[in-house]
This record gives sequence, structure tokens and C-alpha cells, in this order.
Amino acid sequence: MKNTRFLVFFGLLLFSLAVSIKLFHVEATRRAIQEDVIELSKVKYGLFNIDEWKKVVARVVTAKVEELELTDANRSTMRKRINDLLTTVITDLESNFKRENEGSFKGFFKNAGASFLDIFGNMKRNIPEFTSQIMRFIDDPKNREDLREYILEKIDNYADNTFAETDYTLHNEILARHGIGSREETVAVLRTRASLLQAEKQPYSYALYAVLLLLMVVILAFKNIFRWELMVVIATAFLPLVLGILLPMIEIDARIAEMRFQLLGEQVRFSDQVIFYKSKSILEVVELMAEQGKPDLLAVGFLVLAFSVLFPFSKLISSLVYLSRKGSKNNKFLNFMIFKTGKWSMADVMVVAIFMSYIGFSGIVSEQLGQLEGLAKNADILTTNQSSLQTGFFMFAAFVLLSLAISQRIGDLKGAPYSSEP
Repeated sequence: MKNTRFLVFFGLLLFSLAVSIKLFHVEATRRAIQEDVIELSKVKYGLFNIDEWKKVVARVVTAKVEELELTDANRSTMRKRINDLLTTVITDLESNFKRENEGSFKGFFKNAGASFLDIFGNMKRNIPEFTSQIMRFIDDPKNREDLREYILEKIDNYADNTFAETDYTLHNEILARHGIGSREETVAVLRTRASLLQAEKQPYSYALYAVLLLLMVVILAFKNIFRWELMVVIATAFLPLVLGILLPMIEIDARIAEMRFQLLGEQVRFSDQVIFYKSKSILEVVELMAEQGKPDLLAVGFLVLAFSVLFPFSKLISSLVYLSRKGSKNNKFLNFMIFKTGKWSMADVMVVAIFMSYIGFSGIVSEQLGQLEGLAKNADILTTNQSSLQTGFFMFAAFVLLSLAISQRIGDLKGAPYSSEP
């Protein structure tokens, strides 16, 4: 019976180890792909990118220039519009000429000469000929193409002299690394891969949760349990703890799902524009705080490290030593770590939750959302929040619950004499 129980517990430990390694590998691969997708989907390459706007304007200008093509259906309408425009322009020119030359001796002769020679009258009588010349100009495909290129050249020059150039270094590295094609094609393929890896990850996560739940039930419900069985459970508890501090706990993803508006009558659309993304593990949070070098951030980083890494590891190691060594019941340090620190059991979770909320919401407000203030009021904007808890959070929570069960069971053994038997 004892050998059977040993094989079962040890088998669960080996199974959990194998599942944890596979889970970590799949999640790390998925996360790397997801970060590439996020980078390529950032708003700096889309809505806030001058090169993208050049493409949009080029499409709109091309459409408008092509509308200048004369057909039997619009020829009479176009002729009337040009005729009316020229009439208005010449009439305004005549009024301005007379007004500017009023009140002076020299101006009097200019107005008199213009009236005597009937300059503006001749111009008005020639409006039909002017209109025909303009229509012949528009009717020439080469002239329309030259007009389009001229407008686009002016727009490019203005944009290049007004807006900062976008750094495409990381963008191009990602495209070259995957070798799929354009940004849109790469994003589509990588999203599919990330979804497949997410689906592949689920069975391993559920299997590990099931093992941890089973072990927790066993050590709490069984009256007779061997010390070595508790030690195997403690060794297993290291696995969700390691995964909890290495894998991301929360993913904050705020984006513009879709934005539509009209530009000179043409529909313009941007979709899946990431305006903020943050996904950090506990160790990455500590590293980030340390890199800042500020006293307040260093203090926060130390708290996260102490309560989420040092304290849990110390407690598990102390539990192993307590169960494996004779005379450990009288060790004050071991007794303190195992039995006197229960009230701190959830402090690590609290610190991580508060800090992750801080870096998430503070970052969204201060870094990204202010960029939307200048958008046109008549634009249709659909935003979405794809933030979610990640595997690291659930693994860390599972470790905390299992750790509480272990502490409870060791407490039940405190008054018993040391033995390898129950």
C-alpha cells in the first residue's frame, strides 16, 4: 500500500513537471507571437502614421481626378459648372479691379480705359471658348494623370516637411523574421498561430489545475498522510509558483476596433489600432522597477520581489526542511516561517494586483488616450478593451491556495512525534 501511494504521488509530481515545462514552452511561444502582432498593430503604424495617410490621400485624390473624366452623361453638366465658375471669377475680378482703382486720379484712368476697351466684357463673351479649352484639357488622360501626380507631390512635400518620420526598424525586423509578406498578411497569419497556441495551451493548464486541486483535497481530507507525501506535495507546489512569477499575470489591451469617416466623399477606414498594450510577469515588473532607478519605484519593486518571490520560496523550503529533519520543531525560524506568517499569505497577491492595476490604468490615461482628443467629431469610432487575466495569475492563485492547505496540514502534524509514518 505504501509503495502504491508513493508511486501515485511521485507519478503526479513527474506528470506535473512535464505538463509545466510544456505549458511554459507553449505560452512563451504564444506570447512572442502575440507581441509581434501587437507591435505591427500599433496605432503608430496606422491611424497616427503619415505614410498611411499618404496612401489614403492618394486613393482619394485618384478617385476625385478620375471623376473628372467626361462622359456623355456628365459632359453638359460639367460644361455648365465650368461656365458658371468662369462667369463668377470674371465678375469678381471686375468688381475688385474697379474697387481698387476708386478714389485716385490714376485709378480713374485705369477704370475708364478698361470700360472703353471693354476688357471684362470681352472676357465674358469668350467664356464659352475658355470652357471648351478647359474641357479639352480635362478630357486628355495625360493631363489628368499629370494633375494627380502634381497634387500628390505637393502633399508628399508638405507631409515630409511637417511630420516626424516613423521608425520602422522593429516593424521591418518582424516582417523579415517571419517572411510572410506585407504587414496585413503577417498580422493575419500570426493571429491564427497565436489562437492555435492558445487552444493548445488550455489542456495543459487544466491538467495542472486538476492535479493541484487533487493534491489539495488529499492533504486536507485524508486523516492519515505520510510526511514524505507532504514533501512531494510541497515539491509540486514549486511548479505553479515558478509559472506564476515567470508568466504574465494580466494583459491590458486597449485598441480602436474600427474607425470610419468621410474624406472628400470617400470612405476611410482604420481597424484594430492598438493604442496601449502591457503584459508583464512578476519578475519583469521587478526588473522594470529596478531599471527606473527612482527610490519610490525601487521600494515598490522590492515589495513585489519580497512578497511574491522571496517569501513564497522561503516558506516552501522551510516546510521541506521542517518535515525532513529531526529536531526542526524547535527551530524558531522554521516555526515562524510556517506557522506565524499566515496573515501574510495573501499580501503577495495584493501587492501584485495593486501594482499591475497601477501600471495598466496609469499608462492608458497618461500615454495613450490623450492622443484621441484631436480626432474629428464626425468620425465613427468603436473602441474595445481586450484586457484579460493570464495564466500567470491563475497559477499564482493556485499556488497560494495549495500553500495554505500545506500550512494547515503541517500544523496538524506539529504535535505529533517525528516519524516517516502518518
